[in-house]
Amino acid sequence: MFVFRETAAVAAAPPRTAGRARTTLALLGPAFVACIAYVDPGNFATNIQGGADYGYLLLWVIVVANLMAMLIQTLSAKVGIATGKNLPELCREHFPRPVAWGLWVQAELIAMATDLAEFIGAAIALNLLFGVPLFVSGLITAVVAFAILGLQTRGYRRFETAIVGFLAIILLGFLYDTLRIGFDAGDAAGGFAPGFQGSDSVLLATGILGATVMPHVIYLHSALTQNRVRTHNDAERRRLFRFTRLDVALAMGLAGIVNMAMLVIAASLFHGTGAHIETIEDAHRGFDALAGSGAALAFALALLASGLASSSVGTYAGQVVMQGFIARTIPMVVRRAVTMAPALVVLAIGLNPSRALVISQVVLSFGIPFALVPLVLLTRRRDVMGALVNHRATTALAAVVATLISALNVFLLYDTLFRTRRAAIRVSSFTSGTTRAGRFPASISFTWWPW
Repeated sequence: MFVFRETAAVAAAPPRTAGRARTTLALLGPAFVACIAYVDPGNFATNIQGGADYGYLLLWVIVVANLMAMLIQTLSAKVGIATGKNLPELCREHFPRPVAWGLWVQAELIAMATDLAEFIGAAIALNLLFGVPLFVSGLITAVVAFAILGLQTRGYRRFETAIVGFLAIILLGFLYDTLRIGFDAGDAAGGFAPGFQGSDSVLLATGILGATVMPHVIYLHSALTQNRVRTHNDAERRRLFRFTRLDVALAMGLAGIVNMAMLVIAASLFHGTGAHIETIEDAHRGFDALAGSGAALAFALALLASGLASSSVGTYAGQVVMQGFIARTIPMVVRRAVTMAPALVVLAIGLNPSRALVISQVVLSFGIPFALVPLVLLTRRRDVMGALVNHRATTALAAVVATLISALNVFLLYDTLFRTRRAAIRVSSFTSGTTRAGRFPASISFTWWPW
């Protein structure tokens, strides 16, 4: 019988004779926390820009990217179930100390870079809704993130429920906009057929695929499953993993629907109209002008929910990284504050948010191979995974996906760091005419940002 572990107590799971639906619902949750990373503010920027520029053309890329993400998140979740440990802890145990410490340093930078992007996204949403200055918005986001994470002290279920609530707001916001704006179903269906339209669309598709995996949730998902349910034998671990695959399929499926809705709405509303959509603020104004204030409000509320939820999840990932890699007892407030600090500093000293975001995403590109490669190497080892070791076909597929994603991010880094002429052109296009909320460089998201 499964045993569900809360922070303060251990409670018996529903007996095997209980209704299957009740048991299934009790076992869902971790993947819904992880999937928030796939509907974060960066996805708003990239998907809306893609729809505005190319219509429905790249819908198929979102589907492929989502399938790849499902595989990676399933492997991460399996690590926690099979070993009772998270990926940072296993890296510390099975790799040489210099390698483990190097992985820790880059993982801390990844967590900080992630929080920087999420905090700025939430700050922009608060500015759009209430006119709150960026730094004050960042402080509000930090308080909310601490409050959400504080729910863990009352059990994992409350934290998961809060994150699912934010996901529901995002989903409902885009459902309202989809129904309000409408779209041509026939044209949208054509977007599921692979194809490109010029070299820029190829580059943009490369950006989407290269941004499939967010490295911080690879670390986090294994931590979410490691102690959530206590199992006693291989049969129970296999049974739990079956529920975990369902959890991943449902959660990542919803994230995929949200991402497709973003692109479909932008394609229907902006493509072919001559609208110049380069920033999140431009998109918000476009919703207001072309679809009404209700659609603009739904968009801004979805962005706010995304920023708040993803910032708390990103901070949680930073906590897992610090505790797992170095095995030190560090006060919880300190662990979380270290992850949040760079984002608040950027907002406090008035750095251009767009430039800071570009730098943060370059850091994320560097970190992706350092999360994917250890995941594939460890999940293929029977001495680590036991009965849940990867099948050879799974390892081969995961290796192909990891290689492809890593190679695409190397390409994106090359494009970012060495094609300075194009960078200068694009930077000038989004730094001119800065609004009170700063400029959000949606126009370069596909090329530069690994989202």
